[in-house]
Amino acid sequence: MRRRVLAVLLVFAAVAVVAFAVPLALATSAGRTQALRLSREADATHFASLAGQTQAPGSTTLLREEVARYHELYGEGVLIVDARGNVRAGAGLSPDDSDVAAAITAGLRNQKQGISGSLTPWSANRVLSAVPVGTGAQVDGAVVLDVSTRAARESIRTSWLVIVAGALGALAAVTAVAIALSRWTVRPLGALTARVGALTEAVPSPRPRTGRNSGRPPGRYSGPPEVQELAKAFDTMSGAVQASGQAQRQLIADTAHQLRNPLAALHIRLDSLGPHVAEAGAETYRRTGMEVDRLGGILDGLLALAVAESPADAGEDESARGGCDVGAVVADRADAWTEALGESGMALVFRPPAEPLVADFRDSHLSQVLDVLLSNAHAYAGRGSTVRIDTGRSAAGIEIRVSDDGVGVSEDEIGKLSARFFRGSGAAQQGTGLGLSIATALVEGAGGTLSVVAERPHGLRVTLALPAVAP
Repeated sequence: MRRRVLAVLLVFAAVAVVAFAVPLALATSAGRTQALRLSREADATHFASLAGQTQAPGSTTLLREEVARYHELYGEGVLIVDARGNVRAGAGLSPDDSDVAAAITAGLRNQKQGISGSLTPWSANRVLSAVPVGTGAQVDGAVVLDVSTRAARESIRTSWLVIVAGALGALAAVTAVAIALSRWTVRPLGALTARVGALTEAVPSPRPRTGRNSGRPPGRYSGPPEVQELAKAFDTMSGAVQASGQAQRQLIADTAHQLRNPLAALHIRLDSLGPHVAEAGAETYRRTGMEVDRLGGILDGLLALAVAESPADAGEDESARGGCDVGAVVADRADAWTEALGESGMALVFRPPAEPLVADFRDSHLSQVLDVLLSNAHAYAGRGSTVRIDTGRSAAGIEIRVSDDGVGVSEDEIGKLSARFFRGSGAAQQGTGLGLSIATALVEGAGGTLSVVAERPHGLRVTLALPAVAP
């Protein structure tokens, strides 16, 4: 992958440098050519003007002197002819030369001839430039200049060498940066792959998975080899972590299940031991029975939590987990808890929803979650409080709110209520601290959320957000 990244960066840099250097070189050549063209056209125009002013017989002496000085100074030939092609003045050029004769003909036809296009270091050494003598359509002769391109070509060559040197320097700098950048980009991938591999070796090997959640088929990775290796290692780690989590949940469930039989036997022996306990040990016997009952509740909670946190089977019947009539289930649980809350001096208020609410959730799971929330309200809200159940639609789907105006929970403990085995400091009754953990696992396993906030001015509100079944 490092070579690929480096190649891409170098190709991009080369294209960028060439895209900048070539136009700059062409612009330099065009500018130097234009300067030479304008200079020589100005000289030819000067001779044409001078030739037009010396038309009288015997007045060509000044013209010849100007031509001779120009040739001596610049080393470039000059030839001035009249309208019939006769030479009036000249130095360094012969009208018998075919190229010169062609330039004279162009000038006498009132056509200018000069440097065409842009010069390059390999252009011709000399170029003939011709301008007509006269004004408008009246042609009284022609001026031909032998323009030397040596100085212009040397200047263009020097400029191009500087541009090429600059481009090569830029490419060298970009290459150094690209090498460092490719190493900086690819090195973390190798380190991450090694760490993922080490983590994979530290957890149990995953069992082959089947079904719709079985992951990417082996050997079907795309991209550079380093990315394929990382993806393969990540998939292996993901399977190992899932297997480890499943093994942990299975261990909890098996442990809880295996402990239930000895615990039941212990409970039977305690019951049979009851008539034989002396009055002095009655209180100890009673407390022992309470602890055994609490231990049984914890085992039942752990077993329920392991089941709730287990991923749904890919082959389960979709009708068994979806299409829950929220109004009917809430009404059923409210009716079941009304009497118990009334005996504790509490009131339950529930208004059936105004429209059918169907959630993508199991009826049994919703009943279990509502039992947890209503049980907590019954145990901790306090005598004289009112428990309310509200249902409705929200942006997330279907929302169920169970609130009370009881004593509530302190602000620093609200965020811990869903933690396993946590019980608020104000809890007056025995409990396992697993109820909200089980409810949260059931709701989140179906793609919903469970949140706990303080009710104002006092009390607690638990909000369930469940996905709705599409019409």
